[in-house]
Amino acid sequence: MAAGRALRLLAPLGCRLPQHGPAARRLLLQQPRRGLRLSAAAAIQVTVRDALNQALDEELERDERVFLLGEEVAQYDGAYKISRGLWKKYGDKRIIDTPISEMGFTGIAVGAAMAGLRPVCEFMTFNFSMQAIDQVINSAAKTCYMSAGSIPVPIVFRGPNGASAGVAAQHSQCFAAWYGHCPGLKVVSPWSSEDAKGLLKAAIRDDNPVVMLENELLYGVPFEMSEQAQSKDFVVPIGKAKIEREGTHVTLVSHSRPVGHCLEAAAVLAKEGVECEVVNLRTIRPMDIETVEASVIKTNHLVTVEGGWPQFGVGAEICARIMEGSAFNYLDAPAVRVTGADVPMPYAKILEDNCIPQVKDIIFAVKKTLNI
Repeated sequence: MAAGRALRLLAPLGCRLPQHGPAARRLLLQQPRRGLRLSAAAAIQVTVRDALNQALDEELERDERVFLLGEEVAQYDGAYKISRGLWKKYGDKRIIDTPISEMGFTGIAVGAAMAGLRPVCEFMTFNFSMQAIDQVINSAAKTCYMSAGSIPVPIVFRGPNGASAGVAAQHSQCFAAWYGHCPGLKVVSPWSSEDAKGLLKAAIRDDNPVVMLENELLYGVPFEMSEQAQSKDFVVPIGKAKIEREGTHVTLVSHSRPVGHCLEAAAVLAKEGVECEVVNLRTIRPMDIETVEASVIKTNHLVTVEGGWPQFGVGAEICARIMEGSAFNYLDAPAVRVTGADVPMPYAKILEDNCIPQVKDIIFAVKKTLNI
């Protein structure tokens, strides 16, 4: 484990350069390094990596209390290049490289938040946040409640979460259900570039501890970013889901990378006359169950999709909340969950592929729910 972890520090995955089309590359040459900007009213393609970088840059510039710390975030520009260019711009006091000790630097960040600063604490992978679980839960999550609201803890814990590619069991867990279980935390899980930028800015401005679960495989993926999202004032409200695709036959609820799989499955099923409504949760806690209920009332069917394990998962919570609420009376079939396999993630690619929900699994679940 120690050797494997050292290798990830020296040669981390996900260090690919952002991918842009010809138009975006021209814009990069014309505009300042801080990020893509357009004077005309038009959407542009921005990778999730660049969107996160923009959000950090804008919030560091906006509020001098904001700082970033974590392993390799400064001189190395971040293990995944999320913090690229920020150390040169803001210096050692705002962008801080730490030793390989999550327990230590997370405790420092939590203490700084209690003292009035607004730290962004990066984990190289959320699997390593287990080293700091006491600081995240016992120190950050519970302090505001235990102090009767007199001690806010405005801190963001962020980094890649869930399965990547070929990193085996110790680097592949989804922590959405783990952290979503704990009162005192807000938990967000972005899919697109707009999600990533807007949620990170909202998390930094929030007075509560926020866990931001990103996905390593999405970092290099370009998404269309609207003119509104290019603004420095753009935020995505925490606790509000988004309908990514309208539909009438079945509701697909997901978060993070599987949202893309749901949209792919919906496109395939549309050719067969099945219209899926795709709900991008964006926030795990507090969960926007009202949007899910409204969709289920419309479609009368529910399928949840997640990369995490099935037992006590996000999908299990959604199904329970629907069963307990008024939307249950509108269901024409039992809700179905599509999840990761209930095993530690294997290293072999063919086994890994069979442990992660695929488009075909979502299509199968939809047809099972609709009895077609």
